[in-house]
Amino acid sequence: MVYFIATPIGNLKDISLRALEVLRGCDCVFCEDTRHSLKLLNHYEIKKPLYACHQFNERAAADKLISLAREGKQVAVVTDAGTPVISDPGNVLASAMREAGVEFTLIPGACAFVAALVLSAFPADRFSFIGFLRGKKSEKRALLQEYASDRGTLVIYSAPQDVDDDVALLFEAFGPRKAAAVREITKIHESVEYFGLETGLAGEKRGEYVLLVQGAEKSESPLNSLSVSEHVAHYAKQGMEQKEAFKRVAKDRGVSKSEIYREMITQKEEDS
Repeated sequence: MVYFIATPIGNLKDISLRALEVLRGCDCVFCEDTRHSLKLLNHYEIKKPLYACHQFNERAAADKLISLAREGKQVAVVTDAGTPVISDPGNVLASAMREAGVEFTLIPGACAFVAALVLSAFPADRFSFIGFLRGKKSEKRALLQEYASDRGTLVIYSAPQDVDDDVALLFEAFGPRKAAAVREITKIHESVEYFGLETGLAGEKRGEYVLLVQGAEKSESPLNSLSVSEHVAHYAKQGMEQKEAFKRVAKDRGVSKSEIYREMITQKEEDS
């Protein structure tokens, strides 16, 4: 059995009893940086063989892990901090194991963006996790444009040397919006700083950041001046199936699909 294990993101006490139980009972541990994981294991007096698994060797590590699992070994997978796969190595391992039919599970725990979302007090009923902005500046701009009209809170990871550039790109893509920068999560100097994208984030940048940006304001679609049946017909003429047309109309009007369905029935009854 293979166990993906979430590890602390700052405070070493933020690890579950189940995670410690598995780490103590497993045969070996695959980790992002053996030196970093060794600190956690030593803290809890756990000694296990360690195998490196990072972005440059994850495919080879997957082959080794699958081989060990097929031999009946109990294998743990951890990253430097937080939950494997989430902006960290692990996705290649998971995909390879799924293809190979090797069973694995997750022992949940700390996750930086979830903690930051709570600490920011921004709306959390609807949000999008973008992760790190990677690639060329043009690629980052194109990615952010996909979220320009998203009404949910946006969550971005940013390294200290990239924060100012990332905030500038966010302002370029979204214009003036409220934002929050959360850092040192679970540590002594944990902080949440609110700012406007138009003003940027002041001060010296230290540590990893989670940036949160308020969602787009609700915009009124010009199609909303139509009756609901006319609105649905507009999308139907474009070749959409009725179910998809209802979904688009509901999104335009900011209501549920069931409400659109009820309105359609009411209009039909009135017309008959």
